Amino acid sequence: MREYEGLFILKADLEKEELSQLYHKVTEGIKKYNGEIIGVPEEWGKKRLAYKVGKHKDGVYYLIRFKMEPGQVAQLNADCKLNESIIRLMFTQPSPAKKAV
Repeated sequence: MREYEGLFILKADLEKEELSQLYHKVTEGIKKYNGEIIGVPEEWGKKRLAYKVGKHKDGVYYLIRFKMEPGQVAQLNADCKLNESIIRLMFTQPSPAKKAV
């Protein structure tokens, strides 16, 4: 299993309960593909986007660290892209220097 970071930008106009449900769906998706969440997910809050994405100027940012097999990440990515409440998402592997922190 490899370590990944998933950065999710969600619609800013969602209610707190909707954000919670969406976060729960993402974590269930990680577990569905035999992934394991590392630590506590970080909510970075509502921020202005660098450029408009569709009609959206703002988004709510979440960072989730997890471990998963490399082949499963593509499937998780495809599942998340089907959700209209997720404006953008990106999965990366943290650099070795970041892991030591």
